[in-house]
Amino acid sequence: MSDAANSIATVEVYTKWGCPYCSRALALLDRKGAKVTEYDITMGGPKRAEMLERAPGAMTVPQIFINGTHVGGSDDLAALEAAGKLDPMLAA
Repeated sequence: MSDAANSIATVEVYTKWGCPYCSRALALLDRKGAKVTEYDITMGGPKRAEMLERAPGAMTVPQIFINGTHVGGSDDLAALEAAGKLDPMLAA
């Protein structure tokens, strides 16, 4: 288990049902012990509008925010992990 297991970071993820990239991102965050608030925007609605406001131009999911900072999608999250930058963000 990583040092991020005691995560106090606020992690928010906008997802859609059946999205493999969403599942991959959520699995990585789960392995890190992050407490995630997931917003399902499968049917659109106010949370989809909120996502578009917070991440202008983001038309795909997942859209991931750590401590209010938009980190991007699943590939971006994986890149942070590969670079050793994810644990410090989750511990912040």
